[in-house]
Amino acid sequence: MKIELSEVTVRDIVEGFVDNAEEGIVGYGGKLNIRPKYQREFIYNTKERNAVMDTIIKQFPLNTMYWVKNLDGTFELLDGQQRTISFCQYVNDEFMISRRTFSNLTNVEQKAILDYKILVYICEGDDREKLNWFRTINIAGKKLTRQELRNITYTGAWLTSAKRTFSKTGCRAYLLSKGYVRGVAIRQEILELVLDWISGGEIEAYMSANQNEPNANELWLYFMNVIEWAKLTFPIYRREMRGVNWGELYDSYHTKKYDVSLLDGEVKALMIDDDVTRKRGIYPYVLTREIRYLNVRAFSAGQRRAAYERQGGICPAKECAGERKRFDFSEMEADHITPWHEGGRTTAENCQMLCKECNRRKAGK
Repeated sequence: MKIELSEVTVRDIVEGFVDNAEEGIVGYGGKLNIRPKYQREFIYNTKERNAVMDTIIKQFPLNTMYWVKNLDGTFELLDGQQRTISFCQYVNDEFMISRRTFSNLTNVEQKAILDYKILVYICEGDDREKLNWFRTINIAGKKLTRQELRNITYTGAWLTSAKRTFSKTGCRAYLLSKGYVRGVAIRQEILELVLDWISGGEIEAYMSANQNEPNANELWLYFMNVIEWAKLTFPIYRREMRGVNWGELYDSYHTKKYDVSLLDGEVKALMIDDDVTRKRGIYPYVLTREIRYLNVRAFSAGQRRAAYERQGGICPAKECAGERKRFDFSEMEADHITPWHEGGRTTAENCQMLCKECNRRKAGK
């Protein structure tokens, strides 16, 4: 691999700057591909973007950037996309610094920014060398997410289609599911989520199998089915629905028929139940009947101690009743006399202390 250190001015990089959702982002007179397929979306926040301009305005050194030279004489920006887009957007009057856009600056101030020199390492090599170098130099700076790293490997028409649907600000996936899933689209979090759902956790295997497909329609159709099923099964929206593992529930239960009115009635009752401390878990609970999703309120320290003293440290379970063995407080655990799922409450009257073995045995029934 050939590597050469050069100086390039802001003026040169900004020339011909175009940020187009379909065509991508280019600069340097159209010769620099600022966002190659393996690059992330623009993720700098206002503070980080302004810090780039503050560095340039004060003529402090900006971190070295890395470009790749292609066989046709064009370039790909390997590292420095966030900084490059920041100063290009400022010169194009897309944001203000100290309430002043670039066009509001004096000629002297504008010239100082445009003449600012950036150190750029320009390298030449094959695709494998470029991507390996990208992984190495990206250790510093804003760390790539797991999905951004996967995107480096599985580039192609399928990934471009998937990113268009799941990874853009205001993309279709976000608009469809913003009340149902967590994650930032431009950090690939929604894309990673749906890939995890459809692949059963085998994301790399799924991406590898579909890398050469012309589009990601299968992924989009699956995602739509999951979200629409969630909306139909639980038609009354509550904010606790955001972040539920809808993909896992869809895969296991979408073929079953439910009385949605009865489901909603149960959801409503659980929402107002003080013993249920994880309200988001209500949705998987009413389908699976696994109480672990609810994180039922535990007995207080005072309730546990009162039950222990009342029992004299004796475990009342039938397996221990004949022995009358006295346990230390630390050897016992609180238990609902009448199980919570049978209507038992987390009250002092419904609390008993069982030895750990008996409590585990009861929980396993």
